[in-house]
Amino acid sequence: MMDKIENALKEGRAVILPTETVYGLFARALDEQAVNHVYALKKRPRDKALNLNVARFEDILTYSKNQPPYLKKLVDHFLPGPLTLILSASHRVPFWVNSGMKTVGFRMPSHPITLDLIRKYGPLIGPSANLSGTESGKEFAKIKAQFLSDLQGIKDDQALTGVDSTILDLSCWPARILRQGRITRQDILSAIPEIELDEY
Repeated sequence: MMDKIENALKEGRAVILPTETVYGLFARALDEQAVNHVYALKKRPRDKALNLNVARFEDILTYSKNQPPYLKKLVDHFLPGPLTLILSASHRVPFWVNSGMKTVGFRMPSHPITLDLIRKYGPLIGPSANLSGTESGKEFAKIKAQFLSDLQGIKDDQALTGVDSTILDLSCWPARILRQGRITRQDILSAIPEIELDEY
């Protein structure tokens, strides 16, 4: 099974992988054809940017700029885990990933197999494994049926919480929580007291 999944990634195809929240459709982010394939599978509007899934802090530095001084502390405390970080994008982020926006999101999912694949073949895109506008994919069998495609993947429904990641925008000042997920505002403030968070 792992050979088929790795071959699919190498060949620019999408695979279904678990995170700690929901399943994602993962493909190599620097391969424009692979990213286009994921957009087509999901029927996702092209103006909806994608996150970069990375496995190392250094990758975040590579694909971002103007990082806040507490970034390393934040990453060490919460990642891998259900936190998406929005940062100003560096020139290395392809336009087909972030739709030409000035920012890019970063995820570092904690599922060990997925994280290992990101380490080997990343950065990867990994939007939720569902058709655009439908509920995020939580059951492997339903995902396979929904896409009517011979997608390779790893079934591990028990690993998922079904609770979305928290999205934290660090590209602005003060920083802003765009979506509340498993990691709360108080969790962030307790771990990183120097961060300034917008009152929403």
